[in-house]
Amino acid sequence: MRHGVTPGPMQKDEMNSHGSHWFEQMATHMGSAYLRYSFTKGTSQEVAFIINRLGLTPGMRILDVGCGPGRHAYELARLGFSVHGIDISEAFIDIANEDAPLGATFERMDARELSFSSEFDAVICLCQGAFGLMTASGEDSEVLGGIRNALRPEGKLALSAFNAYFSVKYHEDADFDANTGVSHEKTEVRNTAGEPLAVDLWTGCYTPRELRLMMEKAGLEVESILSVDPGNYQDALPSLESSEFLVIAFASPLRREGGR
Repeated sequence: MRHGVTPGPMQKDEMNSHGSHWFEQMATHMGSAYLRYSFTKGTSQEVAFIINRLGLTPGMRILDVGCGPGRHAYELARLGFSVHGIDISEAFIDIANEDAPLGATFERMDARELSFSSEFDAVICLCQGAFGLMTASGEDSEVLGGIRNALRPEGKLALSAFNAYFSVKYHEDADFDANTGVSHEKTEVRNTAGEPLAVDLWTGCYTPRELRLMMEKAGLEVESILSVDPGNYQDALPSLESSEFLVIAFASPLRREGGR
């Protein structure tokens, strides 16, 4: 499974009669086996980089959008931050709540329908946990709008997005739709017992220019866009060679790209 990708472009009418979402089938099947995938092993490095890059200090309140089983939230809480994680998957939220460290809380919530208002000092949205998953009808923009509303006036954002250039150049086993910017791949995921489940993987892919335009539309000021890979977050200019871009942005209109 390619890192940070999840099956199916999310549609608002894809709730069943019980109110669950199609993504829960995959999450329920994988359960804690999700944390066995190699792209989840760089959590400490990613968190340390983001803390430094955003200038975060212990005690700040952070929202983790698309938190999955809570790996980034756990690390932040252990370092003294107050973290609230949201995810569409009840299964992942249950796993996150099982052994949550002091300072970390979790709830099931649709990332397109964030209900927070000026409550957080920072928001993280990493590894295509929500942004990049909402590929239908431009719903990634709805995620960004909710993130902007959740931030306090001087709030900060770290968000990763899949690199469209990298996808076109290297993903020979995937089909890239040049019209929508969505990469499609068929694969399988396994649960803790090793049992497979066949899935379609759909990932919204972006260029730095698209990300800047989307951030501007959402009322977020981009400071920088960096080329990164899971477990290898660094200050590097955008390139064709990294699997992801990391957007560093601010809620304040006083910030400008290139400033700290």
